[in-house]
Amino acid sequence: MLSRVLSSAVLGIDAYVVEVEVDITHGLPAFATVGLPETAVKESKDRVMAAIHNSGYHFPADRITVNLAPADIKKEGTGFDLPIAVGILAAMGIIPQDILLDHLILGELSLDGRVKPVRGALPAAIASKEKGFSGIVLPKENTREAAVVEGLKVFSAETLSQVVESFRGVETMRQVSVNIEDIFKTQSWSDIDLGEVKGQEHVKRALEIAAAGGHNIIMVGPPGSGKTMLAKRLPTILPSLSFGEAIETTKIFSIMGFLDRDQSLVAVRPFRSPHHTISDAGLIGGGHIPKPGEVSLAHNGVLFLDELPEFKKNVLEVLRQPMEDGQVTISRAVTTVVYPARFMLVAAMNPCPCGYFSDPVHRCACTHHQIHRYRSKVSGPLLDRIDIHVEVPAVRYKDLSDDTCGVSSEKIRTRVERARGVQVQRFKRMKVVCNAHMSARHIRKHCSISGDSHNLLEKAIDKFGLSARAFNRILKIARTIADLAGNEDIDVTHISEAIQYRTLDRKNLFG
Repeated sequence: MLSRVLSSAVLGIDAYVVEVEVDITHGLPAFATVGLPETAVKESKDRVMAAIHNSGYHFPADRITVNLAPADIKKEGTGFDLPIAVGILAAMGIIPQDILLDHLILGELSLDGRVKPVRGALPAAIASKEKGFSGIVLPKENTREAAVVEGLKVFSAETLSQVVESFRGVETMRQVSVNIEDIFKTQSWSDIDLGEVKGQEHVKRALEIAAAGGHNIIMVGPPGSGKTMLAKRLPTILPSLSFGEAIETTKIFSIMGFLDRDQSLVAVRPFRSPHHTISDAGLIGGGHIPKPGEVSLAHNGVLFLDELPEFKKNVLEVLRQPMEDGQVTISRAVTTVVYPARFMLVAAMNPCPCGYFSDPVHRCACTHHQIHRYRSKVSGPLLDRIDIHVEVPAVRYKDLSDDTCGVSSEKIRTRVERARGVQVQRFKRMKVVCNAHMSARHIRKHCSISGDSHNLLEKAIDKFGLSARAFNRILKIARTIADLAGNEDIDVTHISEAIQYRTLDRKNLFG
């Protein structure tokens, strides 16, 4: 007796179809799972046996062989419990075989037959749609995220017996659908606003430029100056996620199991703020079975690194490749996976170990050597990849006591989206999303400057000793400033403002 059930597994952030073949033959009772199963998959036999028995069905006292094809890729997770149980019952003739091959089935089983949620439901639904299946059967908790895939019937499975009786035509599983427009309307950053921040108008301007061009930014200032508060409000001025970006972001959260039970889609740009004790694998991704790291969880959003010099140096250095390429490649002996990692890096640091270097009120107790050692924890190549450097001084009492609100995030976001619209038209036939992602060829084409701008830039390079990469960063920032101003050409005022955002390149900043 042989049956076939279709399920799926995740590789990277995409799912592929797995054929669950179940063969039952006469012989001594045995249960073997083949096809490179990991420990959690091997243990499914005990859950399946108990679930079938406790759901009121007979479990065969024969030799059962389960094959997970393709057999050359390692399978992990508990999502094969439900398809294996259905395959066993189909091989016994309880479920008709023909109806199974038109659906993808995924779910973990509890010992009493309840179907429990799994990771990677959205990638599985996308794979099901691409392969032309008419429907997918998922645990109730996973159905809302899968229902965002249009044209696919998503069925909610609560118990094994419900799934079996539905395939037999005795009862019907509930079909789930969601309204995409409502999802985007209900999710917002309305609880925080950049207008709430007192003072720091020049920093808000730098954040607006960073948002408009997708530029990385680092803020340098004493404790309590508002660096973290400003960083947390940056996503509120970023352009809204497109549906395609939301799907890609949600896939990453889905395979990590980070979606809330009632959440269908990540409809706002993610904001990730890992602690400085994080490992390089936690930040970039990795493990025996590769998993996405914080840089991938921040894809299409913001990665905030507070107290940047406190991170281990080897952890910071691994950031350089994803900052350039927008993706992370993790290679293992059995497989190589690629995770997207196109994020905006926002970093914050004190100007010195005590935090009060150049502060007009508090006296700095650090020596020149201590300041140099503190700053050297952040390498030059990493700083070169951060477009905007801005100082965040302590807020004056006059600003703190001012009851008037600043410009709201909504108004700033409107200006940012207008500038991004200009960039979309500029790069519509290229693999470039915004100004920060321009290559040298794009810079030559779209960042031409006049003679006065050349002279100003030459003086700045000679004075501050800027690198070639810093030179390109200034041109990118100037291009974004011109886009915000609605100017097609970059003039000397744009170059002048862009140069001001290379604070850490100034040799005298740290004495």
